[in-house]
Amino acid sequence: MRLDHTAYRVANRDEAVQFFCLAFGYSAVDEFEINFDDGTSARCIALQSPESFALSNGAKMHEGYHLAPEIFISEGDENSIVGKWVEEKGGIGGIHHMAYEVDSVEQTMKEWAEKGYAEFTTKEPLKCPGLTQCFTKPSDLTGVVYEFIERDPEAKGFCKENVKDLMESTQPRNFGPNYNEAEKKYFNHDHPGMKKEF
Repeated sequence: MRLDHTAYRVANRDEAVQFFCLAFGYSAVDEFEINFDDGTSARCIALQSPESFALSNGAKMHEGYHLAPEIFISEGDENSIVGKWVEEKGGIGGIHHMAYEVDSVEQTMKEWAEKGYAEFTTKEPLKCPGLTQCFTKPSDLTGVVYEFIERDPEAKGFCKENVKDLMESTQPRNFGPNYNEAEKKYFNHDHPGMKKEF
């Protein structure tokens, strides 16, 4: 298991991308727009670490260390899934989820469900060529949403169709009664702009 990517939802995607490129040496490698059925949209971009460009054979290690994770950044229309989430986080946004690459998403889902580690937003993994993925609901212990991802050796980047389905699966209505409590455990209530309601 390794950290595959960290996903941010932000108010200004371009400024966030510039920050990661200048401060951490990341480079933009993919960009696309998600159009939801309600007419709203989200604009997404994937970034790769500088170490990943030194390797062209699909290796996950560089000089004895795991490669730094990819970064996935999205911003959305005001009333979109992404836009509403950012607004709930004080209009700034933040880390939406952390994705771990595993050997088998189906087996990991089964193990986590049996051991009571988390609930999932879908009953079955989401699949597209080369990728299998799933999301947990926010953890009652950490408040974090976790993604498990299984990649074919030649698969890189993200699948637009899966991104849309995953985003739609993480709407609050799918999280159940503990959603707000889990979020409260995670987000710092002293964060600028956050409502001190807990």
